[in-house]
Amino acid sequence: MAEEQGSPPAADAPTGAATAPEARKERDRPWIIRTYAGHSSPAESNALYRRNLAKGQTGLSVAFDLPTQTGYDPDHVLARGEVGKVGVPVAHLGDMRALFDQLPVEKMNTSMTINATAMWLLALYQVVAEEQGADPALLNGTTQNDIIKEYLSRGTYVFPPGPSLRLITDLIAYTVTEIPKWNPINVCSYHLQEAGATPVQELAYSICTVIAVLDAVVASGQVPAERLGDVCARISFFVNAGVRFVEELCKMRAFVALWDDLLRTRYGVRNPKHRRFRYGVQVNSLGLTEAQPENNVIRIVLEALGVTLSKDARCRALQLPAWNEALGLPRPWDQQWSMRIQQILAYETDLLEYEDIFTGSVVVERRVGELVEAAKAEIDRVQAMGGAVAAVESGYMKSQLVGSQAARRARIESGEDVVVGVNRFTETEPNPLLADLDTAIQTVDPAVEEAARTSLAGWKARRDPAAVDEALLALREAAKTEANLVPATLACARAGVTTGEWSGVLREVFGEYRAPTGVSGVAVGATAGAGGGELALVRARVTATGDELGRRLKVLIGKPGLDGHSNGAEQIAVRARDAGFEVVYQGIRLTPEQIVAAAVQEDVHLVGLSILSGSHLELVPQVLDGLRAAGLGDVPVVVGGIIPDRDADTLRAAGVAAVYTPKDYGLTDIMSGFVDIIRAANSLP
Repeated sequence: MAEEQGSPPAADAPTGAATAPEARKERDRPWIIRTYAGHSSPAESNALYRRNLAKGQTGLSVAFDLPTQTGYDPDHVLARGEVGKVGVPVAHLGDMRALFDQLPVEKMNTSMTINATAMWLLALYQVVAEEQGADPALLNGTTQNDIIKEYLSRGTYVFPPGPSLRLITDLIAYTVTEIPKWNPINVCSYHLQEAGATPVQELAYSICTVIAVLDAVVASGQVPAERLGDVCARISFFVNAGVRFVEELCKMRAFVALWDDLLRTRYGVRNPKHRRFRYGVQVNSLGLTEAQPENNVIRIVLEALGVTLSKDARCRALQLPAWNEALGLPRPWDQQWSMRIQQILAYETDLLEYEDIFTGSVVVERRVGELVEAAKAEIDRVQAMGGAVAAVESGYMKSQLVGSQAARRARIESGEDVVVGVNRFTETEPNPLLADLDTAIQTVDPAVEEAARTSLAGWKARRDPAAVDEALLALREAAKTEANLVPATLACARAGVTTGEWSGVLREVFGEYRAPTGVSGVAVGATAGAGGGELALVRARVTATGDELGRRLKVLIGKPGLDGHSNGAEQIAVRARDAGFEVVYQGIRLTPEQIVAAAVQEDVHLVGLSILSGSHLELVPQVLDGLRAAGLGDVPVVVGGIIPDRDADTLRAAGVAAVYTPKDYGLTDIMSGFVDIIRAANSLP
């Protein structure tokens, strides 16, 4: 019989502390909870931010569209099809005002994923803060501003490495005195992992980036030696966490050790607070699958544990992708789901109640030691080459990443690495989340681009042309000297200069840059282990078809538009070369006209286009039309990317021979398909 509430305990019941409610341990403060967000327009993104903050998000992580990231206005030819697609377009001060309308920036923690144009976007943010009555010295947040990894992975660089380092150095020197709570650079290994980096390469190349930046700050003479510790204290990191969460946890503890050792030994930083390793995380989007996308939820949870379980190496900010990002742009509901994962970890579990639960672990300490030693060896190798910039310019680091990615893809294709729902356990029930596939992702209204161009024209018509000319002239003259460029940039922001105009002036002075693709540095046969027998058969078919056509088969791999995520294109290029094709790959950021011109000049048998930014419906038809106008209408075109089924149908109806998406993980199968398509286009049996 149940005891009545309030009755004394039964005679044989234990008494004392065991019957009292266990005292809850004091909890650590949770990490900053973010979602990476922005799309369509400043007004739409502002509404999204306010909704997310109301749901418990504690910091903003702003995604800018590709034209903004690469310094183009919405009316530029390279911006076609890209405006508002993967982030919010910000072309001028008016856009930044709208983006942060009714959001008190002085009280917020704002992370901005922006690199080549980081100085410009922070200037716009500072001016908006001043207009709100905020003190810039109180602004709290981060500009990513890591250009090294842009040359290696994400592709939103603009200027050569030297001038790019100058922009980073100037921003660091400015913020350390004027916006001392701001993180002026967020050294980013996230995209290195997306590009194929092993944990050792992530560690090593990130530390090499820091060395390049701090050496440049010291050499500039803009920061007194006694304030170098303040600079180090404001350097943060942005990392990736994959599903091998034990190894990821060890990687983060290795980062802590390497960072502390570097600052003590190379830069003489004595204050332990200045040597604290501070980092934010976006967990691995590369590992999200289009097949059985519901499995991505557990992947995301495990990846979050890798950067939250260890107190001594716990992240300071976390943003999680959505379950359906391999399909397209997540909806607000999808982002909410990922936010709730964070909140359950932070507030429902006892994760934040304990000291580090891995201290003294023999397994963890051994793996951390192995990672540290291997990373130090790779750091020494890069430094012997002249440092990170030299290793970028020579193509060494890029080739290493392309090679690592090729090895990873080969392991998946061979089944050595299991991806549930993709290369094993593929049987599945119908997914109710995808019952209406057209509503399973968010789409951007095509009218957004025209609206942005109209808004830009109106902005230019309302501003003072003389003030704009004066500000741009001052920026141009300052860029020719060694002066810090932040004051001239702030003057441009206040005068109403646009993103494209600011970047255009610096393009004139600094020039532009095309980083090595890394494809040529990967050894021939690097992917031979990926179903070696099947690859040999495809190679024989390539040779035989070339003999029938009278010359070696040649394919052009093109990246139209501003999408700099080139991992897929690089892997296709490497596998095509291993399959016996002659490969033409010119890298990222090409106009449709340039791709057509290359197809004509190289006399290719097939054109492959890679687009992951969602601009395929705008850019692919332009390539098709250009090929027809050039008399190459019979050259087949294939397209790869994150492409919904309905868009794939549209592309095929327009004349595309085949559409490949992330579910098509077998690169050798794709090569066999290339042969089939070429043979059909040339009426061969």
